[in-house]
Amino acid sequence: MMLPTHALFGMLLALPVAALAPEHATVALGAGLAGGVLPDLDLYAGHRRRLHYPVGYSVLGGVAAVGAVGAPSPPMIAAAVLFAAAASHSLLDAFGGGLELRPWEATDDRAVYDHVRGRWIAPRRWVRYDGAPEDLLLSVGLAIPVGLHVAPPFDRLVVASLAVAVAYAATRRVLPRLARVLVTEVLPGRVPPALLARLPARYVEDDPGRGA
Repeated sequence: MMLPTHALFGMLLALPVAALAPEHATVALGAGLAGGVLPDLDLYAGHRRRLHYPVGYSVLGGVAAVGAVGAPSPPMIAAAVLFAAAASHSLLDAFGGGLELRPWEATDDRAVYDHVRGRWIAPRRWVRYDGAPEDLLLSVGLAIPVGLHVAPPFDRLVVASLAVAVAYAATRRVLPRLARVLVTEVLPGRVPPALLARLPARYVEDDPGRGA
């Protein structure tokens, strides 16, 4: 699923905290947003493995939630929501597509890495790929309740997330072609080779003659 969907879902998880403890609303919403985004910081370095921990985040979130209920404080509430959002991100990615450059072709059987079992979880493809029409529909569905129940600046972040989601979904099918041209034709000679070598192999191994 695309990043705006995860960000909006993270803020949705924070809404009960914001409703029950309005004094902690800002902390909870900020943590939900951060937790929804956090796992995808591994996008260009071990994507869906280095920072995706479906089990680990869930355990940490449960422990933090118990602590937040027993002794509520901004740091404890932030930790509970952040880990819950990061866990949801890692788990939801298993219901999307694989790691291939064109996930709508369904050629990759890797969705999210399970560090506990030491193996990849296979993609369910309920959402066929990040930026698919159903992914955009999910973003819209999440944005409505979140947008109706948050105050500034989070209402503007909801609008911004939705705008990014629409733009990404509209261009998703041509992005692989653009990315490959950038990596194979534009960047070589303009950036250090060591930096290019760190990019995922799918950007340079994909067949340029295939349709996006």
